[in-house]
Amino acid sequence: MRAFKLLLVAVAALTVQVSNAQTAAAHWPTRPVKIVLGLPPGSGSDLLARALAQELAEAWKQPVVVENKPGANGIVATDSVAKAPPDGHTLLLAIDANITTNPHIYKSLPHDPVKDLAPVTMLMTFSTALVAHPAAPFNSVAELVARAKAAPGSISYASMGSGSTMHLLSETLEQAAGIKLLHVPYKGIPQMTNALLSGEVQLGWLGAFTAKPLVAEGRLKALGISATKRLALLPQVPTLAELGYPQVEMTVWYGLMAPAATPRPVVERIHSSVAAILAKPSFRDQHLVPKGYEPSGMGTSDFSAHIRRELVSRGEMVRRAGVAPQE
Repeated sequence: MRAFKLLLVAVAALTVQVSNAQTAAAHWPTRPVKIVLGLPPGSGSDLLARALAQELAEAWKQPVVVENKPGANGIVATDSVAKAPPDGHTLLLAIDANITTNPHIYKSLPHDPVKDLAPVTMLMTFSTALVAHPAAPFNSVAELVARAKAAPGSISYASMGSGSTMHLLSETLEQAAGIKLLHVPYKGIPQMTNALLSGEVQLGWLGAFTAKPLVAEGRLKALGISATKRLALLPQVPTLAELGYPQVEMTVWYGLMAPAATPRPVVERIHSSVAAILAKPSFRDQHLVPKGYEPSGMGTSDFSAHIRRELVSRGEMVRRAGVAPQE
């Protein structure tokens, strides 16, 4: 009998907690909401964040501001949100590498991307194109592989550094094709792109939206796509899987995350609002589809499971690439 009474008390307490959380969510947000991201103004994720912020401000009747905190592969921005008050007023616009790659390329992080952050929703995905300078002595992946086998280390490729998406894709291609390329890291996408355009390096990976006009103008040539299927932006370019290298596949995503202890009803409300915006034809047609972004709106549980799977697969890619963890 005593145990039954204790159970009733516990159930009543839990009911009150749930009710309080739902009430808080109904009145949330009570002040401006901040979206933090780890790239500078003008980047693709920055433009997406600002477009999303404008829509959310209208939906929530509160200002939604974007705060850029570039640095350390997104660690600065991610850490600031992981340690923010868990009330739903501070959110992170994360790029997949911030969450699923950083834990494998750094010996320690000031936060745990899984334990300290709550996945809200995946916003969208996009894929990258393997591109080459027009003067490069190959016009296809098959020719690239043959040339690299004949002269190991003679073909250079650009990346944003050890453990970056470009580095991991290139290392995976090297292993799959049995070739050796020369890795040339750069500080950022602008420097890397300029190196490709000038012929300082012969090979690299660019987002399909960035690559499309450069390919159309003949300033670069596209050899393959890292997606699972051909892209509408570059329909003539085959996937690496089509060319015999299914291992060379990586879809980049942007996602919205909150501090881990953010009340579930608040997280669900944020997801619901964002999913509604992503489903709007006007938003998709203006901010997503023309840039090669595939809208997602994935729910919190599915997004969380996706992150856990990618933590494993990215870890395997990092190990195969032989990337030594940094301090």
